[in-house]
Amino acid sequence: MAVKFKDYYETLGVPRTATSTEIKKAYRKLALVHHPDVAKDKVAGEEKFREINEAYQVLSDPEKRKRFDELGANWEDPGFGSAPGAGPGQSYGQPGGEEAFEFGGTGFSDFFEQYFAGRRDGFGASQGRRGAAPGEGFKQRGHDVEADILVTLEEALRGSQRKVSLRRPAANGASERQDTYNVRIPKGVHEGQLIRLGGQGGAGHGGGAAGDLYLRVRLARHPDFRVQDSDLHYDLDVAPWEAVLGVQINVPALDGPTSLKVPVGTSSGSQLRMRGLGLPKEDGTRGDLYATIRVQTPESPTPEEKELWEKLAAISKFKPRNES
Repeated sequence: MAVKFKDYYETLGVPRTATSTEIKKAYRKLALVHHPDVAKDKVAGEEKFREINEAYQVLSDPEKRKRFDELGANWEDPGFGSAPGAGPGQSYGQPGGEEAFEFGGTGFSDFFEQYFAGRRDGFGASQGRRGAAPGEGFKQRGHDVEADILVTLEEALRGSQRKVSLRRPAANGASERQDTYNVRIPKGVHEGQLIRLGGQGGAGHGGGAAGDLYLRVRLARHPDFRVQDSDLHYDLDVAPWEAVLGVQINVPALDGPTSLKVPVGTSSGSQLRMRGLGLPKEDGTRGDLYATIRVQTPESPTPEEKELWEKLAAISKFKPRNES
């Protein structure tokens, strides 16, 4: 299939020489503006958020970034990125001779699907289809089809409905067709989870049943949170005096901002737990939200600030571990 090249560096507004830290910073800056929960135009914001997520999915992964950098120089080569045995136009990851399916509504562009999704077709029960084609009168189940679907943390929290299209190639004299499905994203889906659409895969042979369509969940990166199982992790920057004296501070959560008490004498690296503000679990409860404290110190203190720090050092009873 003919796809349009996407410059992920341009999407994030960074040069090709950008470090991983610069890429993460650029992604977070854009995500905070275009996230569907904060964007003024929800529809446009959602589309843009998926675009920058796709770019970050590739550029934040060393192997995918390397492949993308190599692809840039080989874009005019029609064979670059095709699976072994696949001719020009076949989807990346398709075994030679198998049908090539094209997806829409998964949150990923055709460009990502072809070169970076790692989509597999023919796993599980479908493996028997590889090799020679079945003979006349041979009854065989159709092969299963798999694609990735990008799911936001908000969708994982509340569940959602998504329209996903699947364009099937022409086969056995039949014309090409496109099917559209209303896919239910259940609450609490996790990275790698499979959503099954029974009987929507490849056609069977000799009266055999059709295979299944599987959508593998890929959680979209979030500008604020990291995901670990059902728990969320957030880096909370505090000033030195806030860590020493304690502070009541608002922190973001998927349900909306929540108030957190930072106790007196909290050290950098401490984790403060907020129960039940994570993602749903299988038992119906929710994971937790952890705020990791990062004490921020001034890089270039003013003369007045330096004088005050020196006075504090003189009267402080605190002694570093390497002093007696």
